Amino acid sequence: MERKGFFDTPIEYLKGVGPSKAAVLNKEFGILTYSDLIQHYPFRYIDRTRFYLISEIGPELQYIQLKGHIVDKQLIGDARKKRLVATLKDERGGHLELVWFQGIKFIDKNLQIGKEYIAFGKPHFFNSKPNLPHPELELVSEVRKEFQTALQPVYSSTEKLKLFFLDSKGFMRLIYSILQQGFSLIQETLPYNVISHYKLMSRKEALVQIHFPTDSKSLQRAQLRLKFEELFFIQLRLLFNKQIKKRLHNGSTFSIVGDLFNSFYKNHLPFELTNAQKRVVKEIRQDTYSGLQMNRLLQGDVGSGKTVVALMSMLLAADNGFQSCMMAPTEILATQHYNSISSLLQPMGIAVGLLTGSTRKKERDKLHEALKNGELKLLVGTHALIEDKVQFENLGLVIIDEQHRFGVEQRAKLWRKNSNPPHILVMTATPIPRTLAMTLYGDLDVSVIDELPAGRKPISTIHKYENNRLRLFGFLKEEIAKGRQVYIVYPLIEESEKMDYLDLMNGFEHISNVFPTPQYRVSIVHGKMKAAEKDMEMERFKRGETHIMVATTVIEVGVNVPNASVMVIENAERFGLSQLHQLRGRVGRGAEQSYCVLMTSHKLSSEAKIRIDTMVRTNDGFEISEMDLKLRGPGDIEGTQQSGVLDLKLADLAKDQQLLIEARKVVEEILTEDPSLIQEKNLNLRLYFQKKGLSEITWEKIS
Repeated sequence: MERKGFFDTPIEYLKGVGPSKAAVLNKEFGILTYSDLIQHYPFRYIDRTRFYLISEIGPELQYIQLKGHIVDKQLIGDARKKRLVATLKDERGGHLELVWFQGIKFIDKNLQIGKEYIAFGKPHFFNSKPNLPHPELELVSEVRKEFQTALQPVYSSTEKLKLFFLDSKGFMRLIYSILQQGFSLIQETLPYNVISHYKLMSRKEALVQIHFPTDSKSLQRAQLRLKFEELFFIQLRLLFNKQIKKRLHNGSTFSIVGDLFNSFYKNHLPFELTNAQKRVVKEIRQDTYSGLQMNRLLQGDVGSGKTVVALMSMLLAADNGFQSCMMAPTEILATQHYNSISSLLQPMGIAVGLLTGSTRKKERDKLHEALKNGELKLLVGTHALIEDKVQFENLGLVIIDEQHRFGVEQRAKLWRKNSNPPHILVMTATPIPRTLAMTLYGDLDVSVIDELPAGRKPISTIHKYENNRLRLFGFLKEEIAKGRQVYIVYPLIEESEKMDYLDLMNGFEHISNVFPTPQYRVSIVHGKMKAAEKDMEMERFKRGETHIMVATTVIEVGVNVPNASVMVIENAERFGLSQLHQLRGRVGRGAEQSYCVLMTSHKLSSEAKIRIDTMVRTNDGFEISEMDLKLRGPGDIEGTQQSGVLDLKLADLAKDQQLLIEARKVVEEILTEDPSLIQEKNLNLRLYFQKKGLSEITWEKIS
């Protein structure tokens, strides 16, 4: 973030790098400049203040540092399998073998008998005796004072980088060189009043202490300063972007709540809205009335009633003479939304269009014409909606369902279909932890439906092991006898030789034997089936023609069968928390008590056990998403990688929630007082935007 100059120098010009190493640094870690390299932070630190005696080494020690003389060395083994063994003797007369299996020639040539060395490494035990394989060695007489630090940094490296001598020590030398040359050129990035208020370390000092800490307290202060800076600038970018969008783009004004909305709400809504749904409808109404373009994220757990809220928003648009479209990631989900909305609107005689890849040309041409002349007000579809041929007369509202499944450019194509940007409502059934929502969707206003519709009973989740299978089958037969239906989900489609898991085909065969025809009917659905076959099987299950659906996770999103009361997830330890929660949401859609049975082997990793215990303990999607964030980290959560927002080098959204909240609060205060960042005290922030080329942020860049 320094001004153009020294820290923007390409890394190949640093002494000891050159073009070849620079190419590998770029390929392995995306390091292009001096600035990139000094932001390659250590991932842990080793206490180098203590020297152990050889007699003190025990199996509980992760790393040890020894000081002693090399008294002997010898090559052992034949040409094919050779090793170098040296003996280190410490001041108390203890002896320890140092062992090398690679790079033997180089080490043998340089290792000097009789000289005093510092040896560092991870001890191994053979026949109860410790040895030190491939230790780091330094002659005591040549220890470089500038590298002497109480906590030695350890940097991520790769096998390719190590071939170029860029192991942890190699990184340490290069970073030291940059800091030594450029220390006086490091610019402050945060406003001084913020640094003063939070008693933050200066950026200069923080960059030195993060790499070469004098003690643990200084390291903690450096980490705090750099984490805060990282989170602060993410929030500044998002909130500044949000402000720009609101200032530059007026939205269509939905000035009235008209006949369509009122008639549906008073006469045709088949159930009472929950308080949460009413609150969200009110928020959307306020946004669309304000004259500013709405950019709102609607979060709601599976079955919380987001579709009805979306429909009422579409009716609001229609009342004001605007068209609406809803885009879903799959044909199954789009068709389900279409069926649901059509059935709700049927008594009112309002036409709804469906446009997917499977829509026939004749029907497609009709839709195109009806959209262009404004006759069709409501359209539901898949990616087919973004095709150039799809033109609206007056598009006023765009609803994106499960938007993380669409690319940025795909979404932008949709909002460009009107001269005045339409209002945007982004919906997700994947509960997003608060910190993730603040970083991924920090430039959107957020609504949450945190209630389930009245009459819905919480799903009972049970964990069972393989030896409970006979009792499980008995329970399934009881549920089917009551007229209910069952899902059984498997993680694999084909048999895997490496993994000890039942696969889908074996499972289907087994289930068919236990539940024989004609008394029971079993269907199967998986991703390798043709779309028509898949749809046919899904429809049969929806109509109640089959009792059990054996499937892979293709049923995770988009299947609504209120009569299905049991979800059995085989090898549940193979699924992530978010996926388990989504699968569980396929049941519990009717008034009857529903069950989710998690089948696992007895061998569970500690993480798998936490996932299973969490699912059994709670139905709260937000609690589950917080645990998922803790277990997996933000980079693994679906959709976050493509956003480009979460390129975090130090901060951890699971652990640094309070710091993120504080950083956002500071940014909000700054932008409220100085929206254009023209005050002298905010000069650093203005320079940041100029440096990043973000002085003009457009509404297409919404994420």
